[in-house]
Amino acid sequence: MNPLRSGLPLRSVLYVPGDKPRAIEKARTLRPDAIILDLEDAVAPEHKAQAREHVRDALRTPWHVPVLIRVNGLNTPWEHDDRELALTAGAAGIVLPKVETPHTVQTLGPTLPIWAMIETPQGVLNAPSIAALPAVTALLVGANDLARALRTQPHPDRTPLLHALSSVVLAARAHGKTPLDAVYNDIRNPDGFQRECQQGRTLGFTGKTVIHPDQIEGANTAFGVTATEAQAAQELIAAWEQARREGKSVATHRGALVEQMHVDEAQEVLALWGVAEG
Repeated sequence: MNPLRSGLPLRSVLYVPGDKPRAIEKARTLRPDAIILDLEDAVAPEHKAQAREHVRDALRTPWHVPVLIRVNGLNTPWEHDDRELALTAGAAGIVLPKVETPHTVQTLGPTLPIWAMIETPQGVLNAPSIAALPAVTALLVGANDLARALRTQPHPDRTPLLHALSSVVLAARAHGKTPLDAVYNDIRNPDGFQRECQQGRTLGFTGKTVIHPDQIEGANTAFGVTATEAQAAQELIAAWEQARREGKSVATHRGALVEQMHVDEAQEVLALWGVAEG
């Protein structure tokens, strides 16, 4: 299953540690829009080989959502084994950590779709050229590593990271790629998680990476379409179509001017609504 096929929502993307077979099996019962089986940060060095086997076993049977593999970075002892697994086990794509330059991706050669993690200052500065690569289909923010590299202080509104977050969104959107927001670490704070989801949507992210099953529904809601939003989109399109039948180039709806770009946006809202509801 192609994780970026037309119309597929990516509101929530769940990380699952590759060395936890029970967590992998539980993930089959959950409803994120995609899953990342993690061989990198979530797995201790002494468990890497075992995690690869768990991931291989997990991909022997079909999943209800796209499943990608986060491999260990280039120039690590696990690079080649992870890459071989991703290419042969039936993963939908590769999540590549700490991508700093286009060369990092190009060294992989023709492979599966690449989700490039932007989690260093150099990665942020080079995000446009990374997003321009045909193999890259999404940019993921790694805020924990980025904050550490920037020497920022924790802030509930992520103020020190706003420039970097917007830079990733800008780079992804400029090249038609999917921007995915960073994980929220405090799984005991659902209110803080919801605030950060809403901030991510406001900044232009398509969805959010999550680390706990309890975060899935909140992300799906925050980055999804409500029934009220879908109805408003339908009404706007109806007003536009009526104006066009009357020979008008623009329409008004609820006191606001409606042009083709607003209709296009409303159609995108309805497309996401239809896929999510279906």
